[in-house]
This record gives sequence, structure tokens and C-alpha cells, in this order.
Amino acid sequence: MNSKMYPHELIGKTIEVVFSPNPAWQGLRGEVVDETKSTLRINSAGKKRWLLKGSISFRIIGTNQIIGGRDILKRPEERVKG
Repeated sequence: MNSKMYPHELIGKTIEVVFSPNPAWQGLRGEVVDETKSTLRINSAGKKRWLLKGSISFRIIGTNQIIGGRDILKRPEERVKG
């Protein structure tokens, strides 16, 4: 599936950061608990962390689909409704 066309809800999905210019985010894994136009909020090891979509690529655990955060820089409701 083309990540630019990712039409699904991310909240509730477990993701792992596969690319980030911030070394502390590389390999970070957690469940998406909130999403805005430019951020993802994940619960990782009991801590809530905000990730900037525009600077990461991540893998959805379970499907192994890799999504470039820049490709989904829009409000979730705009992306999901197609």
C-alpha cells in the first residue's frame, strides 16, 4: 500500500520508529494514543511521547508497513475520510 494513501486510523496501532534524525527516537516503539496534523503521541514503556510526523518514518507492528510521516501530514479525519 502506498503510504501517501494510508486511509486508516493510527490510534490504537503499535508503531516503531525506523528513521529519525533524533537518535533517541530511533527504534522507539509504542501504541499511538493521539494524532494531530503534525504529531503522533505514543505510549512507550508507560511514558507518553510526542513525535513530529515530518521528521520520522515508522513501521506498523503486525503489518510491517513502513510509513513516512511526511506522507501523512494532515489531520487524521482528513486522511481517514479519503
